[in-house]
Amino acid sequence: MFVGRDHELSELERLYRKGGFQMVVLYGRRRVGKTTLALEFARDKPQLVYTAKIQSDVLNLADFSREVYRFLGFPVSPGPFATWEDALVYLAQSVGNRQLVFVFDEFPYAAQKCPALVSTLQVVIDCVFSKTNIFLIVTGSNQGFMEEKVLGGSKLGQDESGLGEKNPLFGRRTSQIHLMPFGYREAALMLPGRSPVELVEFYACFGGTPYYLSAVDQDESLGENIERLYFRKEGLLFEEPLMLLRQELREPSVYSSILSSIAAGTNRSTRIADRIGIDSTAMGKYLGVLRSLGLVERVAPYGENVKTSKRAVYRISDPCFAYWYRFIEPTSDMVEQNAGKLAAAEALCDERLSTYVGHWFEAIARSWTVEAAVHRALPVAPVRFGSWWGTSNALRSQDDVDVVAGNPRTKEVLLGECKWRESVDVARMVEKQRERTALFPEYGDFALVFFTKRPVEASVRKRYEGNRMMFIDAERLYVPWE
Repeated sequence: MFVGRDHELSELERLYRKGGFQMVVLYGRRRVGKTTLALEFARDKPQLVYTAKIQSDVLNLADFSREVYRFLGFPVSPGPFATWEDALVYLAQSVGNRQLVFVFDEFPYAAQKCPALVSTLQVVIDCVFSKTNIFLIVTGSNQGFMEEKVLGGSKLGQDESGLGEKNPLFGRRTSQIHLMPFGYREAALMLPGRSPVELVEFYACFGGTPYYLSAVDQDESLGENIERLYFRKEGLLFEEPLMLLRQELREPSVYSSILSSIAAGTNRSTRIADRIGIDSTAMGKYLGVLRSLGLVERVAPYGENVKTSKRAVYRISDPCFAYWYRFIEPTSDMVEQNAGKLAAAEALCDERLSTYVGHWFEAIARSWTVEAAVHRALPVAPVRFGSWWGTSNALRSQDDVDVVAGNPRTKEVLLGECKWRESVDVARMVEKQRERTALFPEYGDFALVFFTKRPVEASVRKRYEGNRMMFIDAERLYVPWE
């Protein structure tokens, strides 16, 4: 079942309608659906799809040769081409002026076994492909390789000035798509029949990676799915984060230790370095790599520069990894001893699960706020988004604001509060949020929004809701935009 990716498909179709040679670089970590997206786009179009494997160059070239002959209708393969250049040129000459979607899937597997393949592809593009209507899609899960060798940028956050211009494929692409996991709305498309509250809970625990969501059993509860996928040795997600780190990175144990530290609440660079016992000067590189992979984000209180803020912290930005490092990694020995059900029962107790889901409910609320601003569905017109935490001079205490969306030019700001509870004291919540307006003295026009698990009673909504105050429950988070 293919769902979502409307924006990416629209971009691919736009380029296809233009005609001529196109080269799209489609990359992202494994399991996010790169191949599925490419195949969906290529459906009902003339296509040649070749997936490289982790095998010798000779075998990869032989496999590709067979795909070329099959596409061209040869009843029997004449045997492999002598070189990659011969195969690629022959394909282009045989296609002529016809449009062809050519998907070179997992390109790094082939290029790492044949270092000359990157230069070969560049020569073929410049001399042959550029004169055709071939629509080339190059995909890869090895983000470091794709960013350095195909896109021509620095490898996973490392600053290597001028590196891109030296790479053969630099400047050949006509578009690039860094495919990320689904957001909370797209993830919901893979969980039909679930209630809005369940959708928030499933997103908080499994995230938006399509492959992970496809493993969810629709006939099982959240707890049953978590126990089966996370807390069993044979579970799909029991070792998944570690496997991804091993595939992508040279020092997986260091990166895993960093993620474990952040999950445990150590969220500043120097403190992480102290906790895991590495030189603090090296932390920038490690954290930059994790940010490039979409596993970690650096955030600062609203209004502060994230690059220079002394209050900036690091968070795990993928719900699946956050859940794994919060609940699975500390209890993995129990799972290895076939006592995963006991660990699962502890992780799934109401208080622990509610606290964990509440964190991601805040993240979903911030995403909703950005979407609402784009659709002009807010009482303010913000251009900056985030959250705020720190010491309140006005209230003389530590405080935080879950959602902040403001416009420094117009001096208007929206403050949001999130409560993942079965019931809330609305009067107290409104009073507290009104007090927090003192945290933003530079703004003069305030609006308030309250995100709740369950709908607020109609009589209460009528008393408070108006142009400057909104109530958004879990169900409203999933209402389509007009």
